[in-house]
Amino acid sequence: MAKDRSDQSFDRELEDLPADLRWREWVRRIEAVLFASTSPVPRDDLARVVGQGGSVDLLIDDLVADLGARSFEVVQVSGGWMLRTRPAYAAAIRAAADIGNQDFDLREYDVAVLAAIAYHQPITRDGLKDIFGKEINRDLIGRLYARGLIGTGPRAPRRGAPYTYVTTEQFLLAFDLESLQDLPDREQMEDAGLAAQS
Repeated sequence: MAKDRSDQSFDRELEDLPADLRWREWVRRIEAVLFASTSPVPRDDLARVVGQGGSVDLLIDDLVADLGARSFEVVQVSGGWMLRTRPAYAAAIRAAADIGNQDFDLREYDVAVLAAIAYHQPITRDGLKDIFGKEINRDLIGRLYARGLIGTGPRAPRRGAPYTYVTTEQFLLAFDLESLQDLPDREQMEDAGLAAQS
């Protein structure tokens, strides 16, 4: 969303308002920006709609408190914030609205390959073969690409310079991750039987 729009008529400071009303207006501005955006909005973009006295983190905290019992929430994913329907209302939305196919419909093996890419990126097909002990089907890689969960990374620095695979922002959004640092600890996943032991 980061567009430099230095509109001189936009009053960020709101100095003519009492402090409590100024704060409330800044919270509403952040809410409006998040509502209008289809992707996570970074801190720097949100800071453009509030004055010097406004802390984006504290304003977000107040917005979260305001939305406490609502059907949607503010979530921090992929380097920014966005509004998202609470999971408890997913069935109601599917029952009432034509929302298209937003389900990734991933099989267990697909998730395992995706996890291997996430933990070992950038990784080549040969690297995936080493992990799984067999060649990874090109159709599976194609499905993960088509869903926007993976993309191509830098070419591997070896003979033939094969392509590597990396996860995308869509991957972070799909799994509610702020960054790759939020991936579950590998040892915990291995202990739970959700990842191959090294």
